[in-house]
Amino acid sequence: MGFFSKILGKLGMDAGAGKVDEMLRTPAAPAAPNTSVAGAGAAPAASAAAAKPATQVDVTAQLEQKAAANAQKLNWRTSIVDLLKLLDIDSSLDARKELAKELGCPANLMADSAQMNTWLHKAVMQKLAANGGKVPAELLD
Repeated sequence: MGFFSKILGKLGMDAGAGKVDEMLRTPAAPAAPNTSVAGAGAAPAASAAAAKPATQVDVTAQLEQKAAANAQKLNWRTSIVDLLKLLDIDSSLDARKELAKELGCPANLMADSAQMNTWLHKAVMQKLAANGGKVPAELLD
């Protein structure tokens, strides 16, 4: 099981190893308003359905609920360490490096943990959003 699979599982998005590999290869699209027009053709709808699961998981609601029940005050909205702690997943530097490699972090950021962490938090949120997670736009920037 890959590291990203653990995150998906904790959020109820686990779809099996094959689906996780597909999710990791799926580029994160920028958040955009729904501009589809009725009768515009079936091809865009079919490709959108293939890219996202049928049900959308409200990532923010789940994390807020976990944060409210947690004795620690964790800043999961900006900190990858706190996000992983909130999900009860190993947040050590080695674990974060493993996740960063899995998500394709640029090598130049891997040498600086602060830059890697910033990149990693954004990448995780983008991957969740690109694959059926409801994530607010401010967490994707």
